[in-house]
Amino acid sequence: MTRIALVVSDVDGTLLTKDKVLTERAAKAVGQLHEAGIAFTLTSSRPAIGMSFLIEPLQISLPVGPFNGSSIIDADMRPLEQSLIPASAAGRCLDLLDQSGVDIWLFTSDAWLTRNPYGDYVPNERRAIRAEPTIIDDFSPYLSNACKIVGSSNDFDLLARCEGEMREALGAEATAVRSQSYYLDITPPGRNKGTFVAAMAERLGIPLEQVATIGDMHNDVAMFEVSGLSIAMGNASDEVKSHAKRVTTSNQDEGFANAMEMILAENAQG
Repeated sequence: MTRIALVVSDVDGTLLTKDKVLTERAAKAVGQLHEAGIAFTLTSSRPAIGMSFLIEPLQISLPVGPFNGSSIIDADMRPLEQSLIPASAAGRCLDLLDQSGVDIWLFTSDAWLTRNPYGDYVPNERRAIRAEPTIIDDFSPYLSNACKIVGSSNDFDLLARCEGEMREALGAEATAVRSQSYYLDITPPGRNKGTFVAAMAERLGIPLEQVATIGDMHNDVAMFEVSGLSIAMGNASDEVKSHAKRVTTSNQDEGFANAMEMILAENAQG
């Protein structure tokens, strides 16, 4: 097996438990990666503000990739590269989400905007990213500053249909993919978790064959496709698992730590 030099991990459903907890064993596993000389970083559908609390406990020094990897920020939360959804595509996206009747959020580089503070998943997002939404009446003034637009709904089948319709309507103007069964993310075109992984490998001067990626959702497939070793969580769907080379246990059963320990053991064997 090729020795792994870099691990890039998803956050929700992967690194964290369903209660958004970083377990002691998961943090210890990342520490062991550092000790073994294996670089580590994160990419997530989360905004940058929702990733900052993980930097210190995981001793991350590399840039991280919020907004499904469409932005790159350093460990001090300073933007290095930031892409935006074209304003025309953002407007069309909002119209489609409105027609579907799902709750809509818009994220700028530093704010979470919503028209509905009582949406079903507002408490979940507030707890996850440790930030409060800004309540607005109209998204129009923010269309030219959209890093990510989210449609959220407890009707998972509706959101899956909406994903297909959004991809057809937006084409190459934006990327539409579900980061959770209840979240449909629309992010800037041409950027995803795969492009983030490639950027980190280039930064470190290592081939993609020496990169391991781990995740659980549809938005993680883009990084599975470019990395030498791809690991799906046990809680991932069968479809997502089919794109990965390995499958670990679930995020409720230390799947992340188990995968990192496997990488460490195989690297040690040479």
